Amino acid sequence: MATVVFTAGDDVSTDAIYPGRFMATVLPSETPQFCFADEKAFNAALQQKSFAPGSVVVAGQNFGCGSSREQAASTLNGHDLVVVARGFARIFLQNSCNLGLRTIICPTIEAGLNDELELTPTHVRNVTTGQAFPIVPLPPARQAIIDAGGLIAYTRTRLVAERSR
Repeated sequence: MATVVFTAGDDVSTDAIYPGRFMATVLPSETPQFCFADEKAFNAALQQKSFAPGSVVVAGQNFGCGSSREQAASTLNGHDLVVVARGFARIFLQNSCNLGLRTIICPTIEAGLNDELELTPTHVRNVTTGQAFPIVPLPPARQAIIDAGGLIAYTRTRLVAERSR
């Protein structure tokens, strides 16, 4: 079970997720402190580690639109958040895959703050409301990269396997 800890509407830009004024900080170990920096209460709760790993951000269409900054995915990943959205901006989705951020495309998701969700390979079930929503699965290659923890971890694993043959 995962708890919804933040909800957002459509067209959430990378600047809202990781404001541009923090672009001098790009290390994955440092970016999490600026996650949704302008959402003061949510950012403070993240800094206090108030949420369990695997907690969920629920959003509408076009989540991660705007720039190509990978820090937007890095900052969410640094808090071990899962993003369930009706849709993602193309480049944000690719950055998320490359960094191992768990993203779930669920075009009909309905969930509110503090709702409990069950995330399965085929649907998201809102335990709080009893509703279930189908997901759009990522292509197997993309999902394998996310499951490995990102492109670097995936490549490393593949290279090790190749050398072992």
